[in-house]
Amino acid sequence: MPREAPYLAVAEVLRGRILAGEWGVGERLPSRARLAQEYGVGRNVLQRAMDLLIIGGLLEGRAGSGTYVRMPRERLRLVRSRHRERRGGSTSRSATKERGRADAWDSHSQVRVPAPEAIAERLDISSGDLCVRTRYEFLAGGYPVQLSESWEPMAITEETPVVLPETGPLAGKGVVERMRSIGVVIETVVEVPRPARATQAQANLLGISVGDLVLRIERTIYDTDGRPVETADIVIPDVRREVVYEFGADRP
Repeated sequence: MPREAPYLAVAEVLRGRILAGEWGVGERLPSRARLAQEYGVGRNVLQRAMDLLIIGGLLEGRAGSGTYVRMPRERLRLVRSRHRERRGGSTSRSATKERGRADAWDSHSQVRVPAPEAIAERLDISSGDLCVRTRYEFLAGGYPVQLSESWEPMAITEETPVVLPETGPLAGKGVVERMRSIGVVIETVVEVPRPARATQAQANLLGISVGDLVLRIERTIYDTDGRPVETADIVIPDVRREVVYEFGADRP
């Protein structure tokens, strides 16, 4: 039987000591060098053990200060539903209170922003084509729980009442309803989830630590002709939210 990896064994011992109350919430742990010496392991092994506990939400690292026992937080469930996306878009206010979804958000839109090469490729437009970029900060119970940066080609919405997602007659109604109002019918939403680490900017906005585990979802929305009409990068902190995908069963 294979022997357990050393960092997993160290992580389990540390977890037990923390849960037993040896270090209280908000208290700093001994230095990593000291703990590595105590357990007779290298610093890399100790680092991996602590990283595992940070990902699990038990510890938090503070740059230049050390590692601390983290305040327990309820992990909300976020349901990503194909039916909800098709019905009302990802930011429909009528759906925001369902099953831990965000109940408020701030947004800032900029028009005539040249599409970077990676965004242009996702939208099937030329690099530098003008877009509307909207940045969102979503809150649940007053806590930041999600970030999103959305891009829409201005060739589709320019000179229409829905060029800005959060102003005008359909403000906050979501991509599906806004596009339908100008004759663009949404057919498909594609999401590609990938694990990532929080950048400094993301950590500042989400109230987490740099390097904390996040889920980055690359979403692209297509019309009935297969044309991409919006793409977005969604960032969800792992310690705050559990992401669940919900799909209807196809009829036999």
